[in-house]
Amino acid sequence: MALIRYIPIEPTIPFLEHRLWTMAVGVLIMTVSLVSFAVQGLNFGVDFRGGMLIEIRTHEPADLEDLRSRLGDLGLGPVTLQEFGQPTDVLINLQRQEGAEGEQMAAVNAVRAELGDQVAEYRRTEFVGPRVGEELRRAGMMATILAMLGIGFYIWFRFEWNFAVAATLALVHDIIATVGFFSLTQIEFNLTTLAAVLTVAGYSINDTVVVFDRVREMMRKYKRKSVPAMLNQALNSTLSRTILTSVTTLIALWSLYLFGGEVIRGFTAGLIWGIVLGTFSTIGMAVPLLYYLGVRRPGQSEEEAASQPSARTAGTSQGS
Repeated sequence: MALIRYIPIEPTIPFLEHRLWTMAVGVLIMTVSLVSFAVQGLNFGVDFRGGMLIEIRTHEPADLEDLRSRLGDLGLGPVTLQEFGQPTDVLINLQRQEGAEGEQMAAVNAVRAELGDQVAEYRRTEFVGPRVGEELRRAGMMATILAMLGIGFYIWFRFEWNFAVAATLALVHDIIATVGFFSLTQIEFNLTTLAAVLTVAGYSINDTVVVFDRVREMMRKYKRKSVPAMLNQALNSTLSRTILTSVTTLIALWSLYLFGGEVIRGFTAGLIWGIVLGTFSTIGMAVPLLYYLGVRRPGQSEEEAASQPSARTAGTSQGS
């Protein structure tokens, strides 16, 4: 409760005055994300690309270069290794071998024979066929698209089309930027990190709906207040809620990132980025887009609402 007393009850930050800068930052983030995705793509995990995954624990801290050289000489195709939490934990990725299950087991046995007594424990071995990986990629993409469409229709049903368009465009920004984050960092992109992308979408749209609901409330309450002033007041009146929700969520996520283990580290890293991004997109993208699309008060025609942006460029007063 002490923290709440230090947050201004009614801040008066002129968010709309800086809309061009915030939207420029959003476009820059999207551009960098798309370029990264086009140039280096995603580091697909075994879930999506198919192949074999072997997690081992060695007696001593593993020498990845030595292991990579030795396993590369086995003739099993590209081999990738990465430290998986502890210096003694290593994740080995092998491409799927030509042939049926027998050939896959032969490759695993060859790896085990090469590693010998250096390995203290084989913690898991997973096989995913290329067809299954392709189906999972397709299903993941479809899940993301359907989630965005469902959210857009929900906003349209609950508010109006302009709210739905603004929210959906901000959501597209968040998803592209989150996927770009995984592309830039080359964190393994698998089913778990895909769940992080969808979770970010849900968190972001929840923040946007809270602000949009306040905008709709003020549209009914203030008949003479300028639209920029009304949008600024809606953002400022929900700012304490946004800050407290985001900070407490980030504290929990940082705890998971630091102490939750390597298995969920990619998931929590994506969520940390997504929480910050979702908060930014609500303030810096969704509300400015709503401003440009036009906010229609009850009883106001669409033509009058459409003419508002050009007629109120200087209207940032907070008066009613």
